[in-house]
Amino acid sequence: MINKTFWAELAWVDGRWQRDVRLTVDARGHWQEIAVGAPRPEGVEALPGPVLPSLVDTHSHAFQRAFAGLAERRKSGDDDFWSWRDRMYGLALRVTPAQLQAIASQLYLELLQGGYTQVCEFHYLQHQPDGSAYPDELAMSWALADAAHSVGLGLTLLPVLYARAGFGQAGLREDQRRFRTDAAWVWQASQRINTAGRPLLNAGVALHSLRAANADDIAQLQALLGDGDVPLHIHIAEQMQEVRDCLAHSGQRPMEYLCNTFKPDARWHLVHATHSTRKEIEQVAQAGASVVICPGTEGNLGDGLCDLPGWLSAGVPISLGSDSHVTRAWGEELRWLEYGQRLGLQQRNVAALPGHQPSTAARLFEAVRAGSAAPAGFKQWGLQAGARADFLVLDRRASGLLGLPADYLLDGLVFAAQGQVLRAVFVAGKQVLQDGRLLDAQRGTQLAQAFEAVMQDLC
Repeated sequence: MINKTFWAELAWVDGRWQRDVRLTVDARGHWQEIAVGAPRPEGVEALPGPVLPSLVDTHSHAFQRAFAGLAERRKSGDDDFWSWRDRMYGLALRVTPAQLQAIASQLYLELLQGGYTQVCEFHYLQHQPDGSAYPDELAMSWALADAAHSVGLGLTLLPVLYARAGFGQAGLREDQRRFRTDAAWVWQASQRINTAGRPLLNAGVALHSLRAANADDIAQLQALLGDGDVPLHIHIAEQMQEVRDCLAHSGQRPMEYLCNTFKPDARWHLVHATHSTRKEIEQVAQAGASVVICPGTEGNLGDGLCDLPGWLSAGVPISLGSDSHVTRAWGEELRWLEYGQRLGLQQRNVAALPGHQPSTAARLFEAVRAGSAAPAGFKQWGLQAGARADFLVLDRRASGLLGLPADYLLDGLVFAAQGQVLRAVFVAGKQVLQDGRLLDAQRGTQLAQAFEAVMQDLC
């Protein structure tokens, strides 16, 4: 039973910093009331710094955390997304459930340290290394669920439909054998996860990409979903080669083909959406779908720059993903997102909206906060009644925040902060981190040791 009240001298409510905020958590670990301009009640805990909503990491491949830092050398020829992918498959063919749990536990702790309290796991590493099913077909899913539970992070599992290697191909490559699923498998997996009764765990579904699922696969999964309020994620238009292949196959660009053929709606979340036209942006906006941008990974893989001004001006919901986990903090992702636009357009404060929101950081943060709920299967996210009571407590003496006026704290957090900036992290009303560490410090040490042992085995 939670039923707790906090008080903050400063908190981010309704898109701006507000003073003297009373925050009341109900028995479910959701916000019962957010009261602005409220004197501190006697006996109520005063939080030790400004309070900010956490964010949802809406796109993750947890096993790839073990590949971060190991793909930054080029020995011959060109290096691009596709050559990186071939090397990544070498890791994917080796990871066991126990190793995945160790990798994900360390990653999920790092995501909490980076200001995320929920992660959407785009999960396609399903089967044994030879491609056969585990005795429990969801062994790898439960490894991820156990990892999230061990650190107190919320988890949305997205079992992935992965049926073919590319447009027009009949099946998968041999090195994709652990990924093989169909619509029925994915739907049943999602149902099992959602009925497991585990705290802070839910499930949606995913299509790996248009190239990895034929039209019949997609139609079958849509039929199984029916009108159910289940999030559906898909990689789309990350690489120009994918765009060219889709044009050759269908005569249409990826998002154009998706919208014209499969009629996405607000349950759909388009991951990357890097290479778009104005027409495609308009189609996605009309459909009500959202876009998941992964700036750190997209920069690392040389994917290209999304049309951020186009997505923002069209009112398309956006959220952030850490994807391959070369970056694991939302402040860094937002910095990458804006700096990429500045470099490409040779302008400053691209995302700012003079006359409405002059702060680049505030506009981006608020857009991503608002876009965090639906990809994870939630109705609300942030400091508002009914949302889960997840929040961050900032350290005003941290590097990049020290001395800043209150109204500029978010600007400093995104564009000037370095190192640990969080005093505390709360999930569903319960504190899970203090000064970047689990409350059980010994547990944090054990997770690090287990991760190191796995890395020694895999490297």
